[in-house]
Amino acid sequence: MARAAAAAAAAAVAVVLVGLASVATAQMESCNDELPPMLVGNYSGLACQPVWNNFVLRYHQDKNNVLRIVLSTMYSTGWVGMGFSRDGLMIGSSAMVGWMGKKGLPHIRQFALRGKTSSKVVVDRGFLVSNDHDHTVVVQQAKIYLAFQLKFSYRLTHQHIILAFGSGIPVKNKLTKHQDKTSFTFDFTTGKAFADASFPYGLRRAHGALNVFAWGVLMPIGAIVARYFRRMDPLWFYLHVGLQFVGFIIALAGVVAGVTLYNKIQADIPAHRGLGIFVLFLGILQILAFFLRPNTDSKYRKFWNWYHHWAGRLALFFAAVNIVLGIHVGGADNSWKIGYGFSLSIILVAVIALEFMLWTRWSKNSAPTPTY
Repeated sequence: MARAAAAAAAAAVAVVLVGLASVATAQMESCNDELPPMLVGNYSGLACQPVWNNFVLRYHQDKNNVLRIVLSTMYSTGWVGMGFSRDGLMIGSSAMVGWMGKKGLPHIRQFALRGKTSSKVVVDRGFLVSNDHDHTVVVQQAKIYLAFQLKFSYRLTHQHIILAFGSGIPVKNKLTKHQDKTSFTFDFTTGKAFADASFPYGLRRAHGALNVFAWGVLMPIGAIVARYFRRMDPLWFYLHVGLQFVGFIIALAGVVAGVTLYNKIQADIPAHRGLGIFVLFLGILQILAFFLRPNTDSKYRKFWNWYHHWAGRLALFFAAVNIVLGIHVGGADNSWKIGYGFSLSIILVAVIALEFMLWTRWSKNSAPTPTY
């Protein structure tokens, strides 16, 4: 019995080793396969790396940051695509997609992946810089080869890559839904691929929710109280200060979540990040304004009022712009858009109504309103 068990174990180990050897041999053969003759001139001398299933990536990046790519895989019909993502997500990425048409003509186009529906996958759009004359699709011995060149403003190192394929032939440049896909990070300096970690959706949701509640709800209400309810003196002042301080603390928590999110995914969204820094700066100025507030009879009070009022208005305006931008670049679903749109509409309607009432009261009573 013992000998039989040992023999069975040895046989199992042998099978595993043979399987691993066959996989390694297949991978080496994939990279040792010669390129189709029409690709040899512009795409010879490329580094080669099997990346996923039977997908093989050949690449070279020159000193001018021009990246030459040949992506190959088994093929019968449909389309094959390679996407370049700034944050590891499909939405917001740009992809080079190739296929053989129904009439046997090769096609390769760039697509901007703006959403998950077919209408959001837009042909001849995207952030990849290329020359259409450098793109080629070749089918040879049941394999498809997508060959293209991309120009970058910097040298690629770790790059989020998305690979996908679909079984339907695109009609009028409309891609059918992918049959399978994968995403990983590829190091173009070492040729190593790394599995992308699961995207921190909870962190992104926390960043958005905290900032929407702080800048989109609490602080606008605090500003409304300060402008339209000064007759409730001194209650309006304590409400205003309390709402703004609580809102700022919540906004700081949102900033911490945003910085942590950025460190995890390295998202390239300079407009959203820049506006966020600017709004945070204005918020800090408002906090400092509370501690530097001169007396009501001070000759500097009018300058302080001007600075405090307009810094606050600018902060709320650019915060609203950045919330909309964040919802867009974050690929949020319709519930976020509807929720914030509804909240913003209520605030705007309330401001218009209260402003009308305020000017009506001022026209009847020229007495000055209390300062703070």
